[in-house]
Amino acid sequence: MILGSGLGGLARSVEKPTIIPYSQLPHWPISTVIGHQGQLVLGELETQNVMVMQGRAHYYEGYSMAQIGLPVRVMQRLGVETLIVTNAAGAVNPNFEPGDLMLITDHVNLMGMAGLSPLLGPNLDEIGTRFPDMGQAYDRELCMLARSVADENQILLREGVYVALGGPSFETPADLRFLRVAGADAVGMSTVPEVIVARHGGTRVLGISGISNKANLDGSTITTHEEVLEAGNKISPQLLTLIRGILERYPGNTQS
Repeated sequence: MILGSGLGGLARSVEKPTIIPYSQLPHWPISTVIGHQGQLVLGELETQNVMVMQGRAHYYEGYSMAQIGLPVRVMQRLGVETLIVTNAAGAVNPNFEPGDLMLITDHVNLMGMAGLSPLLGPNLDEIGTRFPDMGQAYDRELCMLARSVADENQILLREGVYVALGGPSFETPADLRFLRVAGADAVGMSTVPEVIVARHGGTRVLGISGISNKANLDGSTITTHEEVLEAGNKISPQLLTLIRGILERYPGNTQS
């Protein structure tokens, strides 16, 4: 799992944890943003072996796309079969409210369209194909499982398209109106490079956004990182319930 801004509290639920600060991992990109604790938590959750990134690195922190993708490559080498990516995202869909959870059904890779790809450079055929298909970047079976768990626990689970921008500035009202016309429901500054690396290596992906702030389509409000972190604290309990339910019913769980 990769936990986004303000969502790192979920890692405290991991049982039998082994905690490794990113600074102790060679070449691992270190998080520099408040709300990203910057440590790897290995242990168990709902009897599943889990590897949880408590915080991530972003392109705007000065890392290359390849560096951002390194943690996912390590997960793949260790045998991780499924990646759950989470993030704090701003609403583009005017019907979304802060505190909502959004199941990511697809994404718009504006960073990648500009040529910033974690797959740039020579391809390693033993990992994945030169031209990976992204037609089903977010696993449909896992999406169905998330919907079912949300229904059982009476969690409002929005669904939509996540768009990734480079950041670190928040979007202008014109940006948001453009993104809305383009079909985006939520916007953030992460996640997509990790998803691309995961799919390149054959890893299944489930994506969930925590909606941190309302769409500022007319420029009447000011968005701050503090607002994002505050929303994360409210979102975390629902997110934990959702992820626990997914892991409990994940194929191969001895308790399911």
